[in-house]
Amino acid sequence: MIQQLLQSYWPEWNGDTVNGPTGWNNTTLFIHNPHRRSVMRIYNTHRDKARIEFEFAVLDLLQRAPLSFQIPTPVPSTSGDKMVRVQDGSDRYACLFAYIEGARPEEEGIQAAYSFGEKTGELVCALAACPIGMEPVYPPYYELLQSYPSCSRTFIQDFCKQPPLEFQEQGNALQILHEAYTEISGRLESLKNLPRQLVHGDLNFSNLLVDSEQSGKVIALLDFEFCTKDVRAMEPAVVISGFLGMAEEKDAIRQFCEGFASRVRLTEEEIAAIPVLMRLRLVDVFLHFLSRYREGTDESHVLQEQVDMLAAGLKRLKQSQAWMEDMLIQYLM
Repeated sequence: MIQQLLQSYWPEWNGDTVNGPTGWNNTTLFIHNPHRRSVMRIYNTHRDKARIEFEFAVLDLLQRAPLSFQIPTPVPSTSGDKMVRVQDGSDRYACLFAYIEGARPEEEGIQAAYSFGEKTGELVCALAACPIGMEPVYPPYYELLQSYPSCSRTFIQDFCKQPPLEFQEQGNALQILHEAYTEISGRLESLKNLPRQLVHGDLNFSNLLVDSEQSGKVIALLDFEFCTKDVRAMEPAVVISGFLGMAEEKDAIRQFCEGFASRVRLTEEEIAAIPVLMRLRLVDVFLHFLSRYREGTDESHVLQEQVDMLAAGLKRLKQSQAWMEDMLIQYLM
């Protein structure tokens, strides 16, 4: 199927295929031939062309900005389209991107934390200046209560308080998640008053590349699929939430904040909201995987793993909040 796609739409890029690090939402394949290398992405969880069009419009605008890092560059097919239907009856879309040289950072390593902060701050500034003329398809995080129609308040409460048999061992973790969901639901309206702009929305160690020779230097930010208009402070909040539980968590967050502040400063209100936005991010991820489970996309073990991990993140955030708030004020103001 992949060879047929390449031969039909990107014949000059056809070559040997190697499976890449496939995420929850997409399949990734690396394609090599003697002249060029590329990356094919197949969107697995939606069939919505508008989502990809918005992502590519943002990438096109960012290509014109003087960025110090690389971003994905879609390769037009022979028909001129940047996305094509997969010919397997699934109606999924496939896209091809030029290959970016670099390496994945170590998951527990913090060598790139400062550089990650720099590039995140730079991206925030660049996205703020993007004259996008399209409405985003993905909702902002603060529209949590409307974002997952298959997970009503009643369903979430029943699932967390009386979990199915296969989730009995996650009872305590589900209680933590439900408490966080209830608490954050009452604070969503106030978040709308914070400065808003385009945000990447899913920056983490799996969506960046570092220099193969200098592991502390971020050279590319990837995967703009969930780019939308949201509160500006959501960008660092998402990244910092990914540092929770790391062996060198405190140092990683400090370095990231130092790097971020070298490019952009936040208001006092934004800084105070970051712990709230971090909880919102963790709750949002829970609802994302709960929806996937309810809709039959994932088996129970996927949600079990996420529930345990996210509850641990919420516990860690509560334990770290005092010093984290001081650190955020010290470095981001």
